Amino acid sequence: MIKIVVIGSGNVAKHLVEALSQASSIELLQVFARQKSSVENWIASHKIISNFDQLADADVYIIAVSDAAIAEVSAQIPFEKKLVVHTSGTVAFTEIDPKNQRGVWYPLQTFSKNKNVDFSEIPFCLESEFAEDYPLLEKLTESLNATHYLINGEQRKALHLAAVFVNNFTNHLYQMGKEICDENLVPFEILKPLIAETSNKIKNLSPLEAQTGPAKRQDIATINRHLEMLSDENKKSIYQLLTQSIQKTNVKKL
Repeated sequence: MIKIVVIGSGNVAKHLVEALSQASSIELLQVFARQKSSVENWIASHKIISNFDQLADADVYIIAVSDAAIAEVSAQIPFEKKLVVHTSGTVAFTEIDPKNQRGVWYPLQTFSKNKNVDFSEIPFCLESEFAEDYPLLEKLTESLNATHYLINGEQRKALHLAAVFVNNFTNHLYQMGKEICDENLVPFEILKPLIAETSNKIKNLSPLEAQTGPAKRQDIATINRHLEMLSDENKKSIYQLLTQSIQKTNVKKL
């Protein structure tokens, strides 16, 4: 059994606690939260602590807090030479206090509090300061039936940047599409099969091969009609910028 302590009370911590609690090869000893009430629905009350002096002796301490708090939190762990990892996509493991052995256990996924996730479908990016700690991170990941990759700090930051493009920016475009639908009294649900098909296509095609639309076709008449329909200057600017980028990309590849 791998003995685990999770430090944090946000979305990532919540989903990790729920998954780790169900893993047969994991013993989740404690969850640290500054406010016990924030995690009472996740785990038995006797496992919740709010004082670092109460931390139990564990094999791995998982810090699942905001990026800015990682260094401060790690410094308050009252142990030395223990494996301490964080779950951030952008922070170097060197931000963890060096009195302990440091690493990264980064699940590359978007987490919302009320949306269940299947960890068997989530890739984990692993990194350890010392080679002897890496197998333990592998076992920890495999206990959730999740895939894992050895990813160094620079690669992880690049992945996080790419994730912002494919997830955060894309979701913002969904919101803009919904606003256009709402303004014209059209149900946004009509677009959901298109969204799903676009996502599914890149399982078999590269994004470049999957690209369609008026910008790819150089359909200037349709592009101009769309621009005329957009009264919101922000949407118009984004439409023009993305159109130009698609045109430039596809001209390069011809």
